[in-house]
Amino acid sequence: MINVLFVCLGNICRSPMAEAVMRDLVEKRGLSYKIKVDSAATSSWHIGEGPHKGTISKLKEFNISTTGIKARQLHKDDFDKFDYIIGMDSSNVRNIRDMLGQPNHPKIVRFLDLTNHNKDVPDPYYTGDFQETYELVLDGCQALLQIILKN
Repeated sequence: MINVLFVCLGNICRSPMAEAVMRDLVEKRGLSYKIKVDSAATSSWHIGEGPHKGTISKLKEFNISTTGIKARQLHKDDFDKFDYIIGMDSSNVRNIRDMLGQPNHPKIVRFLDLTNHNKDVPDPYYTGDFQETYELVLDGCQALLQIILKN
């Protein structure tokens, strides 16, 4: 089993979007037996909350479910549970490394470093642009899935 964790600041916009998109890609390819997906936050602000209404609305446009997704905070034991720990931006990658006590471990990566985009996934909580976030998340999830399937 390959375990993937997406991480952002609050776990209500970007990382749950990535979790839902990746889960959808995995299910459509019949790989749920092989790949498990989760998401978490570096902050504790939204623990127990569902995804942001903008995330839910954008994903509904593509018939992607957010069922069962609830915000949780990153835990130190997540390092041992997950094969890929994907930070949605540089700030979150730094926080993940600090929180997990892993300053340089290769399993912790910035999401769009898996793609041709040389940037962070912008936080739609602040930008309001859930379409841009969705497009970047889809690119990143497709790239990550290809990496997993090659290994």
